[in-house]
Amino acid sequence: GDVKAFCDMMIKVGRDNGMQIAQPCYVKYLRENEIQSVCNEIKAKAGNNPIDLVYCILPRNSSSCYPRIKHVFENQNAISTQCMEMRNLKPPKAQTIGNILQKVNTKIGGVNNIATDMMNIPIFKTPCIIMGADNAHPAQGEGSRPSVSALVGSVDKFACRYATQIGIQKTDGKKVHSPVIESLQAMVKNMLIKFYQSVRVKPQRIIFYRDGISEGQFYQVMMYEVDAIKKACLELEKGYNPTVTYVVCQKRHHTRLFVQNPRDGDRSGNVPAGTVVDQGVTSTTDFDFYLNSHAGIQGTNKPAKYHVLVDENRFPADAIYKLTYHLCHVYARCTRSVSIPAPTYYAHLATDRARAHLSSAKYNFDSSDGASSVGTGGGRPPRPGQSIEEILRDISPHDATKNKMYWI
Repeated sequence: GDVKAFCDMMIKVGRDNGMQIAQPCYVKYLRENEIQSVCNEIKAKAGNNPIDLVYCILPRNSSSCYPRIKHVFENQNAISTQCMEMRNLKPPKAQTIGNILQKVNTKIGGVNNIATDMMNIPIFKTPCIIMGADNAHPAQGEGSRPSVSALVGSVDKFACRYATQIGIQKTDGKKVHSPVIESLQAMVKNMLIKFYQSVRVKPQRIIFYRDGISEGQFYQVMMYEVDAIKKACLELEKGYNPTVTYVVCQKRHHTRLFVQNPRDGDRSGNVPAGTVVDQGVTSTTDFDFYLNSHAGIQGTNKPAKYHVLVDENRFPADAIYKLTYHLCHVYARCTRSVSIPAPTYYAHLATDRARAHLSSAKYNFDSSDGASSVGTGGGRPPRPGQSIEEILRDISPHDATKNKMYWI
């Protein structure tokens, strides 16, 4: 009864928002050890028909079940899933369902919102790809678990749809991990191919938002990764040399912005969304700025800080500000602007999903040579030691899923 009421409410809310949703064609209660068999049942029932989405209602303590569902359905079978905790099932709330449908619409290929004003920015007068990258390192005590990196890249002219590439690199139990994305050249190459396949034109500009590095690592990371981007372009075609703008996004700082006159603030007393500060508290030699892109709800906002390390496009400062601010409005999970650009958020989400797949596989990263062995957790049989390349193939999204925003 609760499931039926929830489905009816979802159909109604979807209809109000322009989505045509049918009643589920398959409903089953299952245990965690039945995930693979149920996936096979769903595929058999669908036959040659495409499976749009599998909706999973999970118990409150579902930390072990969630990554296993994602790994089986998305990685191994290219079937999009949407998970929800049981406590949101009763009573069904229209606002909760509306938030869920934003994610569902994105996963099946829809677009929730477009920042139309962004197309008026001079940056987009030339074919342009927006990329976001993040690199996540293992926590202390996780042995030789590899670092996981993710690259997302726009595959439409509105910079609303993104494809994904996952990278992985050895740590060998080091206490200090390499801040660079070592496989970036191959990842950028594949992303440029996806952009061309979708838009049918080669990008002449690459705008790259990088997250996850500190100021002491700027020069090392910038030199390596900009060079990797250039090499990826030349590997695709001799003489192909799109101009690159490389921007680092930071949230880990202690700077806050306040209005001098309370009447100038928003409802929560914060500086208005869209406020840029590029002097006084910024560098006198480097191109950096603070942008408060989101409206405050409670407490004092933390603005994001941006460092433009490379700008071969020679954009006016206002063009960078406007682009960054507009990209904060196309985040598919939210109807409001968020605190950092959408591609940066997406790269972080994709990295988290890849780390979840590592957990789902129950790898044991304690061997001294950096190879791994697989335990019996997650319902998987034991296997001998695996190389980093094999692990990457195991946790990377299915080929049919790479062009979907499966991590949203």
